[in-house]
Amino acid sequence: MVPAQRSPVARDVDDAGTLDRDWRQGVSPNQRILLKGGTVVSMDPKVGDFVKGDVLIEGKKITAVSAELRTPAQAQVIDAANTIIIPGFVDAHRHSWEGQLRRIIPNGAITAYMAATHQGFARYYRPHDMYVGNLITALGCIDAGITCIIDNSHNSRSSAHSDAAIQALFDSGIRGVHASGGPQTGEWDRQWPQDLERMQKRFFTSDDQLVTLRMFAGLNRENWALARKLRLRITSETSGVGMLEQFSNEKLLGPDNTYNHCNGWTDDIWRRVRDSGGTVNVCPRSDPQYGLSEGIPAFQKALDHGIRPAFSIDNETSYGTDMFTEMRVAFNIQRAMATNRAFNKDPKPPAMVTVQEVLECATLSGAANAGLLSKCGSITPGKEADIVMIRTDDINLYPSNNALGTVVQAAERSNIDTVIIAGRIRKRGGEIVGLDMN
Repeated sequence: MVPAQRSPVARDVDDAGTLDRDWRQGVSPNQRILLKGGTVVSMDPKVGDFVKGDVLIEGKKITAVSAELRTPAQAQVIDAANTIIIPGFVDAHRHSWEGQLRRIIPNGAITAYMAATHQGFARYYRPHDMYVGNLITALGCIDAGITCIIDNSHNSRSSAHSDAAIQALFDSGIRGVHASGGPQTGEWDRQWPQDLERMQKRFFTSDDQLVTLRMFAGLNRENWALARKLRLRITSETSGVGMLEQFSNEKLLGPDNTYNHCNGWTDDIWRRVRDSGGTVNVCPRSDPQYGLSEGIPAFQKALDHGIRPAFSIDNETSYGTDMFTEMRVAFNIQRAMATNRAFNKDPKPPAMVTVQEVLECATLSGAANAGLLSKCGSITPGKEADIVMIRTDDINLYPSNNALGTVVQAAERSNIDTVIIAGRIRKRGGEIVGLDMN
């Protein structure tokens, strides 16, 4: 076994047995796993797709994808017959610390959300509560086939709160981007943003690890300057034009920027962000749920400007951690808008989105938002093995006549048989490996 990435920070003894001890260990470079005989949707045009194909994993990386591969010596062979093999989903924007507040406001709009979170529970969170929230969220993501999340952590009330949130991501085994941000209400240590440098030195001395660091901040020149001094990417919540035009005029927008929501942007702002190389993610459920800006996810706006956005779940205070639902909501809202524009004699109605395009948003575009396209987002030799296997002989999916259609239009969390992150099996046979729910 390879040693764990970092020594754990102090955690409550009640959490010590949640996961098997070896859960946090790295993968041996000598490990070989062969996924045999599954339908492979690689999301890489150079690799292609296979009605029946094999995927070879050595250590933490994918080394071969083909219609048929020779079984290497001492390889663990996983029978992938009657499954669809896809890249792991990437959630480009999640407030993970809110994990224990799941569905607390199922009917809530933005005022209810703010009252329950920032103005309510957030002010009383202990570091241990940050750990619990992040761990619950990350394990729920793994169970749902989400192998990577950008953790928008806007409740860093002290250094201890940040450390606990980061440690939960390490412990969970997920691929995570910890986007550290300051609280919005209540008393806190005012250690942020300067604490980012300490976090970087303590937890993030290497780029070759599952959990990485970035800044979560609004449009603030001093904060952005610090992030760039530390060579950290920046995630920002954005609705409306606001200061984006000023920042663009000052040439502050760059390829290291990721934007959440993106509601209310003018065509000019969309062009400026696109031309700056920034990445965007849209929230198919969150924006209508909380009544944000015009209430319609900015999916079509992004497509209109030649941007394939990522999808983000935002939080679970009102709904579940399900990328399958996110894809279907985006697919159907876009098609409704395209049909409506054509019906109302729009001279240039948009084309209806395809399931291929939607799945790209949930995988490749998410990896781009995370700054991790070289590591995940597709089943490509040389990338790390973030892979999901979906059972197609479950009654709700049988018979599977179209792999892309099955994944985007019909599959659900219960159909996920296996989840692999950086070569390590985290879910197998429909159950998270090594998790003690009690």
